[in-house]
Amino acid sequence: MKNFQWTEPQTVEQALAWLAKTNGKAVLMAGGTDLFTEIKEGVVAPDLVIDLKSIPGMAAIQGDKDGVRVGALTTVASLAADALIKRDFPGLSQAAESLATPQLRNVGTVGGNLCQRPRCWYYRDEQMVCRKKGGSQCFASKGRNKYHAIFGGGICHIVFPSDLAPMLIALDARVTISSPRGDKELPLAEFYALPAKNVRRENVLAPDELVREVKIPVAEKGTRSAYIKLKERETWDFALVSAAVRGTVSGGGLGDSAIVLGGVAPIPWRLKKTETSLKGKKLNEALIREALRADLQEAQPLEENGYKVPLVEAAVIRALLSLARTQ
Repeated sequence: MKNFQWTEPQTVEQALAWLAKTNGKAVLMAGGTDLFTEIKEGVVAPDLVIDLKSIPGMAAIQGDKDGVRVGALTTVASLAADALIKRDFPGLSQAAESLATPQLRNVGTVGGNLCQRPRCWYYRDEQMVCRKKGGSQCFASKGRNKYHAIFGGGICHIVFPSDLAPMLIALDARVTISSPRGDKELPLAEFYALPAKNVRRENVLAPDELVREVKIPVAEKGTRSAYIKLKERETWDFALVSAAVRGTVSGGGLGDSAIVLGGVAPIPWRLKKTETSLKGKKLNEALIREALRADLQEAQPLEENGYKVPLVEAAVIRALLSLARTQ
């Protein structure tokens, strides 16, 4: 491990100033659960670690007439336990509760979870210089790829590991990004980018930017949400496949909806064809399975991960049917 400096800014502006000074050689730390693993594994070797935890006001959940604002330093445990989140966005509470272990949820943060790096074993191996680390090939394409992408892979077959991102995208959340140029907002769905845009990154953050908060709009009357996570172990694990759904259900008929998958693509993967096909329909397993067909035809499994296709079916069916049961 290379020696590095450490700083604890007291304001967002101070943190941004440090980012600007270091010209891309600094890393931001929130909970540190992913960052320290990357440093120890030799994946990153920063000159400076900028610890954000001393900045006040970034670890709060606040509701107002426009919805809910969640600070980037809010712990995952706080998000899971929050009464407002449980009442208005139960799927988000479920996603937070599914994440890691109680100890890690008490340390890990919302911003960190949204910005974490992939778990691909080739990327995490210090000796393997894959495309994501500046090499010329994705070793997973012809190698061991049991946990890799079935959608959107192309030049890099990582899957984005966040549990919170698919659910927040399904809830139409927006992210606030701070930089020396001021704050800007964009839909969280636009925060993530496929490898074809920049194989070295999973999101659109510039080197001098940081995530400040997430805003979730008010849920329309009758809106339900749910999160289903299928994993290899009963103890804590990353998703093989997850399904985050949001929709309005009346008399079993589905109104506007969002279906976003985790564990299957380099970014949270939305099933827009399925959403369109199901609108106005009374939900049942056979109908959902048929509606999924068009989206699943776009899947391109690798040698070892074709099992994820039926898992997508199972996760989406369970998640959507749970919306009808919670009327």
